[in-house]
Amino acid sequence: MLQHAVTCRTQWSKIKQKKGINDIQKGAVYSRAYKVPRLLTSVIRLDGGSPDPEQNNSLAAALRRAKDAGVPKDNIENALKKAAGGKDKGDTHLTFEVMGPGSVGIIVECLSDNPNRTIKFLNSILKDNGGRMADVKYLFKREGRVKVALDAGDDIETRLEKLVEAALDADAEDFETEDQEDGSRNVEFKCPQPSLHKLTSVLSAPGVARELLSSELVYAPVEPLEELDDETGEGLDKLVQAIEDADDTLKVWTTADA
Repeated sequence: MLQHAVTCRTQWSKIKQKKGINDIQKGAVYSRAYKVPRLLTSVIRLDGGSPDPEQNNSLAAALRRAKDAGVPKDNIENALKKAAGGKDKGDTHLTFEVMGPGSVGIIVECLSDNPNRTIKFLNSILKDNGGRMADVKYLFKREGRVKVALDAGDDIETRLEKLVEAALDADAEDFETEDQEDGSRNVEFKCPQPSLHKLTSVLSAPGVARELLSSELVYAPVEPLEELDDETGEGLDKLVQAIEDADDTLKVWTTADA
């Protein structure tokens, strides 16, 4: 039976909240309109699926995140056309392994129309921020994450129980809940990589939840670091922020993420 996973309140978590890094993971990166084509390309090509949001629940969720972040409709439509085109520039997928301050492992995913430029720029960032290329992928596992929202109501616990049962039948392995100010509740499920599409389809079916918030493949730390001192945490934050700000960066994962 699934157990409600409690997020560790680590020094790194506090630093990320203070600096605003969590905003990127929650979708603020979509507000950078120039990154939208690469983000949608990632959903369509890297995670797999149709370029039609009516047929691709993960893409539909990504489009909602872009709209909620205030990205103009024209930008989204143009980005979707480019992402679905298949022959446009900017479709080279790159994955880098990095060792950061405090021996924190980092995975960086990029899409680039010029890999040599991307590598050169990343190396410059690492040199300036105490990082280096290193074999760290063994510190991570590839898994699916699906987040949905439940409406507020006196029966929310009953609906949550039914939601969990449906998720279990679709290969979910664990989950976390997050209460919202309006009384609603967000629920994020974890699943094996091959089960992402199955779990997403089940949880986005009519009547199961209010809406699908996100569906993606992540690099999750095998053993998340539970504590970093202030100096190391601030150095890691600075490095991650610099990598996130690079034009070609899609996602950054660290072993300090609880």
